[in-house]
Amino acid sequence: MPIPSRIVDGKKTFTMLENNPSVMTPLAHKLGLSQDFEFYDVYSLTEPSLLSMIPRPVLALLVIIPWTLAWHENRVAEDADKGVYEGKGEEEPVVWFTQTIGHACGSIGLTHCLMNGPAKEHISPGSIMARLREQAIPLGMADRAKVLYDSKEFEDEHQSVADVGDTAPPATEDEERSGGHFVAFVKEGGRLWELEGSRKGPLDRGPLGEDEDVLSEKAIAMGLGRVIELVKNAGGNDLRFSCIALAAKEV
Repeated sequence: MPIPSRIVDGKKTFTMLENNPSVMTPLAHKLGLSQDFEFYDVYSLTEPSLLSMIPRPVLALLVIIPWTLAWHENRVAEDADKGVYEGKGEEEPVVWFTQTIGHACGSIGLTHCLMNGPAKEHISPGSIMARLREQAIPLGMADRAKVLYDSKEFEDEHQSVADVGDTAPPATEDEERSGGHFVAFVKEGGRLWELEGSRKGPLDRGPLGEDEDVLSEKAIAMGLGRVIELVKNAGGNDLRFSCIALAAKEV
C-alpha cells in the first residue's frame, strides 16, 4: 500500500520524494510521459566524458538546490517587487503552479518539467498530466493550484513512489528540517525558464540558441551554475545538489 498523505496544520501534505531517476521516471510514466523518455543522473556540469553519458537533447532538468543564505537573499531580492502572478491562458509563456500542498515540491517540479518545453509533446492524450494541463491553462493561480490540490490521481501517484529510491522516506520531523528546494529548468520559446512553486512566478533566465538545450554550457551558466556562483562568491561551501536530466531512452 502507498504511504498515505497527511493533513498538517490544516494542509494536505505529501511524503517528500527523492530526486532520483528510479523515482521520477516511473512517476513521470504514471502521470503520462511516453515510455520513450526517462531521467538520467547528472554527475557533472562540466566534465565532457560524464556529460556524454546523457542522450541529447535534454528536455528538462530537475534539481534539488541546498538552502543557503546567499541563495535565500538572492531569491528575496528577485521577488521583492513582484506582485501576484497573473499569467494564464494560451498566451502564458510557460505553465507554472504555485505550491499549496506540503512537501509536494518534487512532483510539482516534475509537473513543471512535463508541462513545458519539448516534453509536453510526449505526454499521452487523456493521461493524468494531459488532463491536468488542459484544466490548468485557462485558470488563475489560486484556481490552478486547487486543480493539483484536489487531484486524487496526482496525490496517489506521488505517494505511490514515496518509498522508492536509495533512502527511506524521512520522518515528519526530518521533513520539516530538510534544507533544499526542487527547481525545474526548461526551454520554452527559445528561452531558459526556472520554475519553482515557492517563488512568485516563473523566472525567465535568458535566451538559448536553437542548438542549446537545458544542459548546454550557456543554460547551466544562466541556471544552476548561477546559484553555485552565488554560494561561492558568498564564501559558502555547501555546493551539494542533486540534478537529473530528462532525455530520450537509449535504445
